[in-house]
Amino acid sequence: MNFHPWQWAVMLTTTFVAALLQGTIGFGYAVLSVPVLSLIDPRLAPVPQILTALPMTLFAAGREWAHLDVKGATWILVGRLPGAAIGAALLAVATQRALDLLIGAIVLGAVLILATPLKLRRSPSMDFGVGAFATTTGYVSAIGGPPLALLLRDEHGPRLRSTLGLVFAVGIVVTLAVRTATQQITWLDVALGAALTPVALFGMLASRWLHDRVEGNALRHGVLVTSAFAALGLIGRALFAPITP
Repeated sequence: MNFHPWQWAVMLTTTFVAALLQGTIGFGYAVLSVPVLSLIDPRLAPVPQILTALPMTLFAAGREWAHLDVKGATWILVGRLPGAAIGAALLAVATQRALDLLIGAIVLGAVLILATPLKLRRSPSMDFGVGAFATTTGYVSAIGGPPLALLLRDEHGPRLRSTLGLVFAVGIVVTLAVRTATQQITWLDVALGAALTPVALFGMLASRWLHDRVEGNALRHGVLVTSAFAALGLIGRALFAPITP
């Protein structure tokens, strides 16, 4: 892994701060780390973040397990399977730049809608559809949190974080299985994921000092702001990231 010291400094700092955000509001790790690190070096994202996120999401699900939304999580997880298939198909036919623009525009539009008093009516079909869409976006860009967080934005903190943790963990397993089967994971991805995982777990542990203090409007505003940042980050990456051969 022939990266400069300044690149390692950015990688480690970004990973810690992103994990702290994830542990506090229930998502945000890839939202912050993928756009930043991909601009530093395209090899740094998105697969290393997918690998690093697995132990983090398992930790998040276990920490507040008693508050899990079992019914909602089940329908979201059912939607994971078609979402992974769609993501694999999109990667085979579309450029990453086009996908970033499309996903960024959709998520930003959802944020603008949900920033209004309009309520998103949850139902099994809604949970299934958002689960499929979130898996598709997570597969192609590692950023699958915003759609799910927007779906669950009115839940209280422990319910939001535990449900997202379980859904993310299962989704990551599905994504990694499909990427492995289609040979879309390299040994460099594995090495980077292993190197960044301890820093990410440290950030999750540090979040315990914050997540009990972030509830109600603060939690909802955090979800919306972080989702908007994700969308703008994807659009920015599509417009300004170097084109790799």
